[in-house]
Amino acid sequence: MKFVIALAALTLGCACAGAGLDPPGQLSPVSTPSQKARNAAAKAAKEAQDAAKKAAEAANAAAEQGKVNAGKISQALAEGIRRAAQKAADAARRFQEKASESSAVALDAGKEAANSALDESRKATKATEEALRRAEEAVRMAAQSTREEAEKAAQNTREALQAAADATRKAAQAAREAAAKAIEAARGPGSGASPSPAR
Repeated sequence: MKFVIALAALTLGCACAGAGLDPPGQLSPVSTPSQKARNAAAKAAKEAQDAAKKAAEAANAAAEQGKVNAGKISQALAEGIRRAAQKAADAARRFQEKASESSAVALDAGKEAANSALDESRKATKATEEALRRAEEAVRMAAQSTREEAEKAAQNTREALQAAADATRKAAQAAREAAAKAIEAARGPGSGASPSPAR
């Protein structure tokens, strides 16, 4: 009798499997993101992190250039600071683009971190663009205004460049945290090969 019951249970299980159904008493497995999707999210987050690092380096370099030339007024120096500010603004925009791409493909627990990085990247872009505007004004002042007005414009530029460096540094930290979460998810239990690092 026990043999008959066991055989019936085995037959039922096979029938359920053949029909694509779960045996009685078992729940369907919860759908999870594919490994391909997790790898894509990790790759995008890593690219955003790399772009953030470059943006932070450019913003810091511009701020340092402003400090080094404090008290010195010339159109050539002002133009050099403007070029550095332009580079920082361009790098911040690229970072924001990468952060936006990362946020679009982020999954589950990494979504909040990716969105935070995107938000911080927008602040960094705004700050660097303001610093660039100040630097452009300083160039005009150095060429056309009195020394006092030119010094004031240069001081405003230095303050804006430092604010941009601070904002970009904070954004880079957010991008690092988002990348860490995405990479951890891609390497989680049951995952395949880890995502290739961005070049």
